[in-house]
Formats: sequence, structure tokens, C-alpha cells
Amino acid sequence: MAQVSVRNLTKIFHSNIIAVDNVTLGINNKEFMVLLGPSGCGKSTFLRLIAGLEKLTKGKIFIGDRLVNDVPAKDRDIAMVFQTYALYPHLTTFENMAFGLRLRRYPKSEIKERVNEAAEILGIKNLLNRLPKELSGGERQRVALGRAIVRKPLVFLFDEPLSNLDAKLRVQMRTEIHKLHLKLQATMIYVTHDQLEALTLGDRIAVMKDGEIFQVDDPMKIYNLPVNKFVASFIGAPPMNFMKGKLFQKDSKFYFNEGKIQVRVIDDMYERLRAYLGKEVILGIRPEDIYDRLFVSEAPPENIARVRIEVTELLGSEVYLYLNTGLHTLIARASTHTRPQVNSDIDVVFDMSKVHFFDKDTELTIV
Repeated sequence: MAQVSVRNLTKIFHSNIIAVDNVTLGINNKEFMVLLGPSGCGKSTFLRLIAGLEKLTKGKIFIGDRLVNDVPAKDRDIAMVFQTYALYPHLTTFENMAFGLRLRRYPKSEIKERVNEAAEILGIKNLLNRLPKELSGGERQRVALGRAIVRKPLVFLFDEPLSNLDAKLRVQMRTEIHKLHLKLQATMIYVTHDQLEALTLGDRIAVMKDGEIFQVDDPMKIYNLPVNKFVASFIGAPPMNFMKGKLFQKDSKFYFNEGKIQVRVIDDMYERLRAYLGKEVILGIRPEDIYDRLFVSEAPPENIARVRIEVTELLGSEVYLYLNTGLHTLIARASTHTRPQVNSDIDVVFDMSKVHFFDKDTELTIV
């Protein structure tokens, strides 16, 4: 296996659209790196540049210590798994998995050994004689994975491989890919717009928007310490709540005033927020950090707010409450012990030790 390094990678299409904008990123040997971002952010183009399927405009791509800018895709020693399974409909599972090896004129005995080994890893040995039309979506995706595994490449590239599967299969295949990485100990680069896939699969996550990478870190640091409002909003389900308001000081204490509700800022944040006193900022708080007052034994009075319940979503073990402050709509994640009534008022507690503050103009994290 090998590390992958890209330096000042840029891709500009003929229509002057900048798909990848001066990106520098290092992927370690045996690492599972996830590229996460919304549709159109450039993540698939980034992957195709590494694969050699797109010609770069500027920059350098290294696989191991080898500069591969001018190396054809077939000679880069990578294997790619696409969103579509791209299986030959007239070939059996065995023949689909063996196709690339046959093109490279591997001995029949080695082809058989590699295909059987990959089929064993993926649990599809009983499917080797079936045609793609006789397979389910999840089984087809396993065959596509097997076709990549038999190559034993330096790097695996995954371009949203689970997008065509239903919800249950996505969870199952996500687990299979995670186990596959642990078993193969291979370098893998995985593109997705699904933040749950990113959080559960990635050793590290690179969050992209408009061709740029905003933050590269391990999943929990990105979740707990986002560098800006976009990263904070893109990671987490339901997404983080945001409220605009002003910071002010009263009796040596700092408060955030949203216009309808007011909460006290914890002491540890004073130093970094002092320059923003009297100015408008953005407060971010995740749904799980807004509590029903009835189930909090010792809630600070200055962190309690009365809001109106507009919609409820029961999800079995928990319920999402869509709340209205009068100026902003918030989502709270509560237990099913809460018995909310739509169009009624509820007292909620803000866990101020978990909030984030963002600069209103730059949207960068203040604290």
C-alpha cells in the first residue's frame, strides 16, 4: 500500500468553472480518508484526478513517492469503485471479478486464487456463477468491491458507492466496507455527501465546499470543534441550530441576546468573546444540547427559554421537536418521555458549555 499526496491541485473546466481550487492534502499509508461535501463541491472530480480519469490544470499528485501527473490511469496501480456497479451483464460474478486480471494476462491459476480469496472476504463464494441480473443491489456492490480487491492495488478509490442502495443495505454495506478496510489494511479514499457514512467510516474527514477543503481532522474533532459555520452545519443529524444575536455584558457576566430569548455565556468563553461585546454574532447549538426543562434537575435560570412547539417527529427511541423562539426555528432532540403538544409552549434548557460562536461576517469559529 502507499500514501497519497496532492499539492496545489487545481481543475478548471473549459467553461471557467473551478471544480478543485488549489487543494493540498496528504493521505497516510493504510488510512481511510473520507471526502465529504455537498453535490457539486468538487469531491468526485478530486477523486477522478487522482485516478487519472481527468486531466489536472495545475498541481502535483504523488502515489507513494511516484509523481503520477502524466501516468495513464491504467498504470497508476489504483482500483476504483463507482456509484454505478458497472458490471458486464453477460458475465458471471467470477468473470466480472476476473476481467481486469485477464486483461493484464495473469495466469489462470492466479486469477482463480485471487477471485476466490476476494469472494471469501466478501461472503459471495456462492454467487460466483450468477449473472448480475440474478443479484440484489447489495450483492452487485460486493461484486464491484471484489473486482477492485482482486487487483491488490496501492490505493482504493470509492466514489459514492452506496448511493444506489436502500437505507438498510447502506448500513449493512457501510459495515462491510469498514470491516474490509480493517482486514486489508489498505489506503482508501472515499467520497460521499452522507455525513453518517463519513463519521462511521473515516479515520479522517476532509470537508469540501466549492472546490476547497475547509477542515481535515478525525471525525469527533470535526464534530466537536468545527472551524467554521459550514463545517458545523454539514456534520450532524439533525444539523446544528443557528441564531443571530448580540453579546453584551451585565454585572461582569456575558450574555447572548437573540431578541426574544437571552442566555448566559459560560466563563471559559469570555476571553475569546470579549472583542465581540456589543456586536452581532451567530450562536450554534446542536439539537441534543437543548433539553426539556422537566427532565433537568438543576438548570441555571439564565439558560432557560420559553419556546413554542411547531412540529414533532417521533422516531421510536427519541423525538425531534421543531421549536420557534419568535425569531428563529430550532430543533431539539428529546427522549420519548417528553410528551409535547403541538402549538404549546415549552421551557427548554440550553447547555451553554456545548455552544459555538461564529463571526457573523467571516462565519469562522470564535469559540
